[in-house]
Amino acid sequence: MKIAIIGAGFTGLSAAYKLTKQNHDVVVFEKDPEPGGLAIGYKEKNWRWSLEKHYHHWFANDKSILDLAKEINYEVIIKRPKTSVFVENKIYQLDSPVSVLLFPLLSLIERLRMGAVIAFLRSQPFWKPLEKYKASEILLKFMGRKSFEMIWEPLFINKFGKFAKDVSLAWFWARIKKRTPSLAYPKGGFLEFAKALVKQIEKKGGKFYFNTEVVELSSSSKPKVKFRRIGNWKLEIGNYDAVVVTLPSFLFIKIAPQLPESYIESLRRLKGLGTTNLILRLKKPFFKDDTYWLNICDKNAPVMAIVEHTNYMDKKYYDGENLVYLGNYKSPDDSYFRLTKEEMLKKFNPYLKKINPNYFKNIIDYKLFKVSFAQPIIFVNYSKILPPFETPLKNVFLANIEQVYPWDRGTNYSVELGEEAAKLAVS
Repeated sequence: MKIAIIGAGFTGLSAAYKLTKQNHDVVVFEKDPEPGGLAIGYKEKNWRWSLEKHYHHWFANDKSILDLAKEINYEVIIKRPKTSVFVENKIYQLDSPVSVLLFPLLSLIERLRMGAVIAFLRSQPFWKPLEKYKASEILLKFMGRKSFEMIWEPLFINKFGKFAKDVSLAWFWARIKKRTPSLAYPKGGFLEFAKALVKQIEKKGGKFYFNTEVVELSSSSKPKVKFRRIGNWKLEIGNYDAVVVTLPSFLFIKIAPQLPESYIESLRRLKGLGTTNLILRLKKPFFKDDTYWLNICDKNAPVMAIVEHTNYMDKKYYDGENLVYLGNYKSPDDSYFRLTKEEMLKKFNPYLKKINPNYFKNIIDYKLFKVSFAQPIIFVNYSKILPPFETPLKNVFLANIEQVYPWDRGTNYSVELGEEAAKLAVS
């Protein structure tokens, strides 16, 4: 079969890999110059490894993507970094049962309550009974007001903004259930791993069109794709037996004018947030200790998370530089998306100085990356609005991170989506 895949993120790459292994004729269209999707990376001069524009890692139990890396003989590094929280202007490690029990800002009873809720969720095998509850209400009720307001409420507000009170307990369960102390990372960075997949797909006959925008998708007897190369207004047309679309749903709507209004309305019920990441290149470490991930438990903070990548991966791969992400999830119409990198650093600067008063003089350079969609909002009873792979267009299939459920989005589940979509495309 002749199959087109729109998007060369890990959903598109895994679909293409599976299909080319089965000797199908596969073409992949990608607007960016390189593969990776949300995990796309870049490389500065003298860096040996690339760095993701938006922080990424795998959990040690991300079986699908780890199996894929093993299949193509790609090396993966597994290490246990430190995760901490910033509460009342101080950093506390909070990434294990012991650290929960030793957390000094809560009473013993409060720590035991919080630990009990986390332990229950980790041991609970079923998500379905949980999805009808709001996470904020359950955590407040069972963990207690102080624990909730000190740690969890700020994290929900900083991540989900106006949607903080609407997120399903099933989403929180998935975050707790799936998390592992050790994390995994592909040698050389996610971009290099994506490129290795591209090579494998090309060896099996797959074709890639990078810097290429799909402008229209239609289907009568067979799907038809209209596309153009970036910088060239000439339209080209390809006819296929099936098409797998890995774009966010709102972009699928834009390129598919034949979609019925009822289906469009069902996709518009889905909500999501974009992300901004300001990446600092520093001469010295940002954190005084070896914290990798710092959750900011302050609902008035200008930044959601501070991630010192080189406290996880060795800085020798980045010319000895210390690399720090300053991350936020925001609605695409939020003012953060209109800020320049200089304006954003100025906004963050007073808060960053609370943690490291001297960081500014160590800046080598910094970059700002933005993407309009990165985090679906998982409402209560999300399973009732979860889009199917099949679309109203004949032999056109949708596979994107809004269909990752109950687990939280990530490249591991992108691989699973791609494999499932590939199976349906040829069934």
